[in-house]
Amino acid sequence: MNVSLEPKLQEFIETEVRAGRFSSADQVINAAVANLQTERQSDENLSAEELATLRAEIAIGIDQADRGDVAPWDPDEIMDEVERRFREEQKGR
Repeated sequence: MNVSLEPKLQEFIETEVRAGRFSSADQVINAAVANLQTERQSDENLSAEELATLRAEIAIGIDQADRGDVAPWDPDEIMDEVERRFREEQKGR
């Protein structure tokens, strides 16, 4: 299978490999597609009631953020944690 990517996405993949998060572009693509598959399966498994509850909870969070009632966060720290968990999950497979 051959896939054409936008230059911005190609650069992202190269950056991920250079940073050592993945050992190859193939691994990045496989992880991305696996995440998409998981997301789709999760969406399909939600009932209408669960989806309504989730949307209500998201609305609460948006209201809190609009009021400034949020905890400080560091996006780099969050991404590091997400990547660490992902690597651990990949090792367990």
